[in-house]
Amino acid sequence: MNSVLSQDQLDIIRSQLGRDPNGISAIAHSSPNNIPQVLQMESWVFNQPFPTLYWLSSKAIDKALARIESLGVVKELEQRIKDNPELRDAHHQSHRDYIQRRWDAMTPEHKKIIEDRGFSSLFEKLGIGGIANWDQVRCLHMQYAHHLAGDNVIGRILDEEYGIRAIADAE
Repeated sequence: MNSVLSQDQLDIIRSQLGRDPNGISAIAHSSPNNIPQVLQMESWVFNQPFPTLYWLSSKAIDKALARIESLGVVKELEQRIKDNPELRDAHHQSHRDYIQRRWDAMTPEHKKIIEDRGFSSLFEKLGIGGIANWDQVRCLHMQYAHHLAGDNVIGRILDEEYGIRAIADAE
C-alpha cells in the first residue's frame, strides 16, 4: 500500500469497506469534503493479477447505484449501447481509456511480473471491471468509479439521468 495515505484516510477507507484495505496504490478521487470515494488499485495483489484499477469505496454512492441496478438499468444501458452506434463508440472509448490508465498506473515491478507470467493479454483486453465483452456494462459501480477518476460515458449518463454526482458531492 502507498505510504502517502494518512491514518485518517485509512480509517475512513476501513470504515467504508468494512475491512482492512489491501492493494491500494492511491486515492483516485475524493468528495469535495475530502472523503475518499474511489481507490486506485495495484495490478498485482495477493500474488495474482487484479485487473480492476478503480474501486468505489463510497457507501453513499454504492447504495445509490445498487438501487439503480435493482431497477434493471444495466440491461437498459446495454440495449442503448446496442441500438446507438455513437454511445457504443463512446463506451468502447471508455474501456480503452481504462486500459491505458491501468497500464500507465502499473508499477514497473508489476508490469514485469504480469509480462513474465503471461498475463499481459488480460490487461490489454479486459475493460472496466475485467469485462471482455465491451458491449456489456456488468456493474455500475465500476463504471462510476472510472467516471470519477477518468473518462466514462456510462458515468456521465448516471450523473445526467439519475443525479449520482449530487450524491457524490454531498458526501
